[in-house]
Amino acid sequence: MKTLSPEDRIRLEEIARPIAEAHGAELVDVELTTDRTGALLRVGLEKIGARAGRWTPANAAVDLEACAKVSRDLSPALDVNDFFPFRYNLEVGSPGVERAIKTLDDYDRFTGHEAKLKLRASLAGQKVVVARLKGIAGDVVRLEEGGRSHELPLSAIDSAHLVFSFGPAPKPGKAAHPKKQKK
Repeated sequence: MKTLSPEDRIRLEEIARPIAEAHGAELVDVELTTDRTGALLRVGLEKIGARAGRWTPANAAVDLEACAKVSRDLSPALDVNDFFPFRYNLEVGSPGVERAIKTLDDYDRFTGHEAKLKLRASLAGQKVVVARLKGIAGDVVRLEEGGRSHELPLSAIDSAHLVFSFGPAPKPGKAAHPKKQKK
Protein backbone atom coordinates (compact mmCIF):
# COMPACT_ATOMS: atom_id res chain seq x y z
CA MET A 1 0.00 0.00 0.00
CA LYS A 2 1.37 3.38 -1.00
CA THR A 3 0.98 6.26 1.46
CA LEU A 4 2.32 9.78 1.76
CA SER A 5 5.12 10.28 4.26
CA PRO A 6 4.95 13.53 6.23
CA GLU A 7 7.82 14.86 4.11
CA ASP A 8 6.09 13.90 0.84
CA ARG A 9 2.84 15.50 2.04
CA ILE A 10 4.64 18.79 2.73
CA ARG A 11 6.41 18.67 -0.65
CA LEU A 12 3.16 17.83 -2.46
CA GLU A 13 1.33 20.68 -0.71
CA GLU A 14 4.15 23.06 -1.72
CA ILE A 15 3.57 22.11 -5.37
CA ALA A 16 -0.25 22.09 -5.25
CA ARG A 17 -0.93 25.18 -3.09
CA PRO A 18 0.25 27.90 -5.55
CA ILE A 19 -1.53 26.16 -8.43
CA ALA A 20 -4.79 26.06 -6.47
CA GLU A 21 -4.43 29.70 -5.44
CA ALA A 22 -3.80 30.74 -9.06
CA HIS A 23 -7.28 29.40 -9.84
CA GLY A 24 -9.10 31.02 -6.89
CA ALA A 25 -8.97 28.02 -4.58
CA GLU A 26 -7.19 26.98 -1.41
CA LEU A 27 -5.79 23.55 -0.75
CA VAL A 28 -7.75 21.66 1.90
CA ASP A 29 -6.26 18.18 1.80
CA VAL A 30 -4.19 15.71 -0.18
CA GLU A 31 -4.61 11.97 0.17
CA LEU A 32 -3.00 9.02 -1.57
CA THR A 33 -4.95 5.75 -1.54
CA THR A 34 -4.43 2.46 -3.30
CA ASP A 35 -6.63 -0.46 -4.16
CA ARG A 36 -6.53 -3.29 -6.66
CA THR A 37 -6.96 -0.84 -9.56
CA GLY A 38 -3.93 1.28 -8.60
CA ALA A 39 -3.04 4.51 -6.83
CA LEU A 40 -5.34 7.51 -6.51
CA LEU A 41 -4.21 10.98 -5.48
CA ARG A 42 -7.12 13.05 -4.15
CA VAL A 43 -6.73 16.80 -3.87
CA GLY A 44 -9.43 18.71 -1.97
CA LEU A 45 -10.08 22.41 -2.67
CA GLU A 46 -12.26 25.19 -1.31
CA LYS A 47 -12.76 28.79 -2.37
CA ILE A 48 -10.05 31.16 -1.17
CA GLY A 49 -11.05 32.58 2.20
CA ALA A 50 -13.31 29.67 3.17
CA ARG A 51 -11.17 28.49 6.07
CA ALA A 52 -10.49 31.98 7.44
CA GLY A 53 -14.13 33.00 6.94
CA ARG A 54 -15.37 29.78 8.59
CA TRP A 55 -17.69 29.20 5.63
CA THR A 56 -20.04 26.23 5.54
CA PRO A 57 -19.08 23.41 3.15
CA ALA A 58 -21.85 24.45 0.74
CA ASN A 59 -20.57 28.05 0.57
CA ALA A 60 -16.92 26.97 0.35
CA ALA A 61 -17.35 24.57 -2.58
CA VAL A 62 -15.34 25.30 -5.71
CA ASP A 63 -16.94 24.78 -9.10
CA LEU A 64 -16.10 22.09 -11.64
CA GLU A 65 -14.22 24.57 -13.85
CA ALA A 66 -11.78 25.46 -11.05
CA CYS A 67 -11.20 21.76 -10.30
CA ALA A 68 -10.50 21.05 -13.98
CA LYS A 69 -8.03 23.94 -14.22
CA VAL A 70 -6.16 22.87 -11.09
CA SER A 71 -6.06 19.28 -12.34
CA ARG A 72 -4.81 20.39 -15.76
CA ASP A 73 -1.94 22.39 -14.20
CA LEU A 74 -1.12 20.10 -11.27
CA SER A 75 -0.67 16.92 -13.31
CA PRO A 76 2.31 18.16 -15.35
CA ALA A 77 3.78 19.92 -12.28
CA LEU A 78 3.86 16.59 -10.46
CA ASP A 79 5.36 14.90 -13.53
CA VAL A 80 8.10 17.55 -13.91
CA ASN A 81 8.98 17.18 -10.23
CA ASP A 82 9.02 13.37 -10.70
CA PHE A 83 6.89 13.18 -7.59
CA PHE A 84 5.54 9.65 -7.94
CA PRO A 85 7.67 6.83 -9.37
CA PHE A 86 4.49 4.85 -10.13
CA ARG A 87 1.27 5.27 -12.10
CA TYR A 88 -1.57 7.06 -10.37
CA ASN A 89 -4.87 8.76 -11.10
CA LEU A 90 -5.44 12.35 -10.04
CA GLU A 91 -8.81 13.46 -8.64
CA VAL A 92 -9.38 17.13 -7.82
CA GLY A 93 -12.60 18.25 -6.16
CA SER A 94 -14.39 19.93 -3.26
CA PRO A 95 -14.52 17.95 -0.02
CA GLY A 96 -18.34 18.04 -0.09
CA VAL A 97 -21.00 18.65 2.53
CA GLU A 98 -19.97 15.52 4.46
CA ARG A 99 -16.32 16.51 4.37
CA ALA A 100 -13.70 14.91 6.56
CA ILE A 101 -12.73 16.71 9.75
CA LYS A 102 -9.04 16.22 10.44
CA THR A 103 -7.49 19.11 12.32
CA LEU A 104 -8.30 21.05 15.47
CA ASP A 105 -8.94 24.05 13.19
CA ASP A 106 -11.60 21.96 11.37
CA TYR A 107 -13.30 21.04 14.67
CA ASP A 108 -13.28 24.70 15.68
CA ARG A 109 -14.50 25.93 12.27
CA PHE A 110 -17.45 23.55 12.25
CA THR A 111 -18.62 24.26 15.80
CA GLY A 112 -22.40 23.79 15.90
CA HIS A 113 -22.41 21.23 13.09
CA GLU A 114 -23.22 17.57 13.52
CA ALA A 115 -20.43 15.05 12.93
CA LYS A 116 -19.91 11.30 12.91
CA LEU A 117 -16.78 10.30 14.79
CA LYS A 118 -14.99 6.95 14.88
CA LEU A 119 -13.12 6.66 18.15
CA ARG A 120 -10.01 4.69 19.09
CA ALA A 121 -11.66 3.64 22.39
CA SER A 122 -15.34 3.46 23.30
CA LEU A 123 -17.24 6.42 24.71
CA ALA A 124 -20.34 5.48 26.72
CA GLY A 125 -20.04 2.01 25.19
CA GLN A 126 -19.78 3.22 21.58
CA LYS A 127 -16.84 3.52 19.20
CA VAL A 128 -18.93 5.41 16.62
CA VAL A 129 -20.72 8.54 17.82
CA VAL A 130 -22.87 11.14 16.09
CA ALA A 131 -22.56 14.38 18.02
CA ARG A 132 -22.79 18.16 17.73
CA LEU A 133 -19.37 19.84 17.69
CA LYS A 134 -19.00 22.33 20.53
CA GLY A 135 -15.54 23.72 19.74
CA ILE A 136 -12.10 23.03 21.11
CA ALA A 137 -10.15 23.74 24.26
CA GLY A 138 -6.42 23.38 23.63
CA ASP A 139 -6.01 19.99 21.95
CA VAL A 140 -9.38 18.73 23.21
CA VAL A 141 -12.51 18.42 21.05
CA ARG A 142 -15.77 19.26 22.83
CA LEU A 143 -18.93 17.35 21.82
CA GLU A 144 -22.58 17.13 22.77
CA GLU A 145 -24.23 13.77 22.17
CA GLY A 146 -27.65 12.74 23.40
CA GLY A 147 -27.79 15.61 25.89
CA ARG A 148 -24.39 14.67 27.35
CA SER A 149 -21.21 16.71 27.00
CA HIS A 150 -17.90 15.01 26.24
CA GLU A 151 -14.33 16.19 25.84
CA LEU A 152 -11.89 14.09 23.83
CA PRO A 153 -8.27 14.69 22.92
CA LEU A 154 -7.82 14.83 19.14
CA SER A 155 -5.62 11.71 19.44
CA ALA A 156 -8.68 9.71 20.68
CA ILE A 157 -10.50 10.28 17.36
CA ASP A 158 -9.65 7.86 14.57
CA SER A 159 -11.67 9.71 11.89
CA ALA A 160 -14.59 12.10 11.59
CA HIS A 161 -16.79 13.73 9.00
CA LEU A 162 -19.65 16.20 8.94
CA VAL A 163 -23.17 14.81 8.73
CA PHE A 164 -25.47 16.47 6.21
CA SER A 165 -29.11 16.89 7.17
CA PHE A 166 -31.83 18.02 4.77
CA GLY A 167 -33.52 20.28 7.28
CA PRO A 168 -35.51 20.12 10.47
CA ALA A 169 -37.40 16.93 11.20
CA PRO A 170 -41.18 17.11 10.85
CA LYS A 171 -43.05 17.97 14.03
CA PRO A 172 -44.43 14.96 15.92
CA GLY A 173 -47.81 13.94 14.53
CA LYS A 174 -47.27 15.81 11.25
CA ALA A 175 -46.79 13.94 7.99
CA ALA A 176 -43.55 14.58 6.15
CA HIS A 177 -45.53 15.07 2.91
CA PRO A 178 -49.06 16.26 3.61
CA LYS A 179 -51.71 14.81 1.34
CA LYS A 180 -53.50 17.13 -1.04
CA GLN A 181 -57.03 17.89 0.02
CA LYS A 182 -59.87 17.15 -2.36
CA LYS A 183 -61.93 20.09 -3.50
